[in-house]
Amino acid sequence: MLGPVVAQAVPSTKVGDEPRLPPLIKPKGRAIKVAFLISEPFQVIDFAGPWEIFSQVLDPDWNLPAFELYTVSRTKAPITASGGLKVVPEHSFSSAPTPDIVVVPAQDDHSEPVLAWLRKVSKQTQVTMSVCTGAFLLAEAGLLDGLEATTFHDAYKLMAVDHPKVKLKRKVRFVDNGHIATSSGLSAGIDLALHIVARYYGLALADETAATLEYLGYGWKNPNDTADLFPRLAAQRKGPICPVCDMGPVGKEVSCEYKGKNYYFCSEGCKKAFAKNPPKYLVNF
Repeated sequence: MLGPVVAQAVPSTKVGDEPRLPPLIKPKGRAIKVAFLISEPFQVIDFAGPWEIFSQVLDPDWNLPAFELYTVSRTKAPITASGGLKVVPEHSFSSAPTPDIVVVPAQDDHSEPVLAWLRKVSKQTQVTMSVCTGAFLLAEAGLLDGLEATTFHDAYKLMAVDHPKVKLKRKVRFVDNGHIATSSGLSAGIDLALHIVARYYGLALADETAATLEYLGYGWKNPNDTADLFPRLAAQRKGPICPVCDMGPVGKEVSCEYKGKNYYFCSEGCKKAFAKNPPKYLVNF
């Protein structure tokens, strides 16, 4: 069983070659409240990675957990996550405590009640952060308008097409605007969570947390360092690419013809989106 890491470092916000951000100031006399917004089927690693990072830190003032973590959804009904994991949300929107941090993993419920809750609580959070395509919820809520942001690599094109007000940043582990932060896909949520720990408690404490969890990634120190990831991804693309979301290679089971050319899609949803406005998705981003 893992032991928690006691926060003792002096805050420092210098990360790689990124500009210095102001440190985050912890609330007095209580833990930092972190709400994880979930709906079916949320991506487990987007949720579990940041959860595990935040859960490892002890506040030195009272030697208790520095972060109070809880799940929030529209209702308290059980949710099936990726891979079949069953999760029962701790709070509905009406019962959830006001969070200091909101974590938004990739998920399918982009309904107005969800977006309205995000707009409301983000006015009071110190950080509202997304992981992977959770960025689309922030974009649809209007929280990314005019800001730099990133998302899952196979969703770059869709973000650029559907949310032109967002200043999309590709090939980075995360983007932190100070109050609103987004990470790229899956494991990048771990990097962003470590970065948030560093903004509260310093780089040394975040580094110790990573070591305790035997996490070998260093993207949280330099989000621009993606090493050989993108050449490796490019080498995998030996087949048709979905023209809507850029995911690939895709099979040929879902397809349509447009102006004499066959296009292949990752899902019926992407095919329907393409059929409504093909030129929109044939722009080279």
